[in-house]
Amino acid sequence: MKSISVITIMAALLFVITESKAQTVIPLYKKVPNSKKSDVEEKSDSTSKRGKVSNVVNPTITAFFPEKSKANGTAVIICPGGGYSYLVVNDEGSNVAKEFAARGVAAFVLKYRLPNDVIMVNREIGPLQDAQQATKIVRENAKEWNIDPAKVGIMGFSAGGHLASTAATHYQKAVIDNPLKTNLRPDFALLIYPVISFQDSILHKGSKKALIGENAGTEKVIEYSNEMQVTADTPPTFLVHASNDKVVPVANSINYYTALQKHGVNAEIHVYQSGGHGFGLNNPTTTDKWLEHCFNWMIVNHLL
Repeated sequence: MKSISVITIMAALLFVITESKAQTVIPLYKKVPNSKKSDVEEKSDSTSKRGKVSNVVNPTITAFFPEKSKANGTAVIICPGGGYSYLVVNDEGSNVAKEFAARGVAAFVLKYRLPNDVIMVNREIGPLQDAQQATKIVRENAKEWNIDPAKVGIMGFSAGGHLASTAATHYQKAVIDNPLKTNLRPDFALLIYPVISFQDSILHKGSKKALIGENAGTEKVIEYSNEMQVTADTPPTFLVHASNDKVVPVANSINYYTALQKHGVNAEIHVYQSGGHGFGLNNPTTTDKWLEHCFNWMIVNHLL
């Protein structure tokens, strides 16, 4: 981990000195845990405007630092969606990160490993390992990156929302090496048309099949149905969904919000009449901008 700290600190110093708007890619590990030797190579679809990456074997975070004069100390780790089969790294990654950086928030787009028995010893923990490692790196370099370690959140779209909500509800069990006992709990969560549940009535079949298998037992289904893992210590959460989402039923967000309310966790939900699934920053059926509601929620919760 010392090598990673050197890499990240050097990157941080570069941004502090230049106050650059550019991005830098930071590897999560010196040696990727839970991995097997394979011939799998990362693929990127250059023809996709949304940005489509698959077969991730070397996970990274791409940092979008705000100008020093705008930085407010808040940071967010962004998990793109893609059904745990690929990552939408533009529409649900870099495009979003730029908006946060413009508002003074340090944003980190997580290119996480996708569940795959060929490259992983245990595929169900691979994405969570990368989310926890990203949180660990951001917190351990908070001073150098002008970040408040008590204002590090996580964001996820679609299946990335499942990963983000897993990070927000499974943080007490570290699935990475954490010798410094760094806090792995996100301070807030932003979930955009998220996969939350693997229960039959509202699940996204592709995400469940990819992560734990379509024939997973009841105990495993409950473990990764995150509305059932909410406690009073689950981070404050902002949710967005469309009522007519045919891919991930809106009940995913509603049930998670209901669980948060039951346990006294601050939360806000915005449900659009229409918009379908995967609309990214802009729901085409309305002039309303959900990101502005998100920023307002962050102000209320002293994050902006």
